[in-house]
Amino acid sequence: MILDRLALIQTAREAARRAYVPYSHFPVGAAILTDRGEIITGCNVENASYPLTLCAERTAMATAVAQGAGRVVAIAVSAPKAQPCSPCGACRQVLYEFNPDMEVILDAGDADPLILPLTELLPLGFNHLSLEKA
Repeated sequence: MILDRLALIQTAREAARRAYVPYSHFPVGAAILTDRGEIITGCNVENASYPLTLCAERTAMATAVAQGAGRVVAIAVSAPKAQPCSPCGACRQVLYEFNPDMEVILDAGDADPLILPLTELLPLGFNHLSLEKA
């Protein structure tokens, strides 16, 4: 499988256009690539009760799980108002649960995307292996 980062970013940009952001007016889109070549998208969905807001990355991950998608190998994140925009801490933790080694591709607009391993965004992350060591 060949990872087409620019196509994944474009898909994340399209997802950002579907974001429901009546309060922050800060749309974010995410596009997950699985080891089966599937692309699953998500966008942020705000709520008047702010803590109930869903981030794009977690929406995409939940959709991937619900669809029985393959193992996540990469995620692209696009936020047109802040490029590049990194996943929040909660999203980093959720992504780590499914593949600490995934590639995170941050849309930088007209500049080259910022590409990082998730372990760089969440060093010494916590997952099932942490529980097994306890």
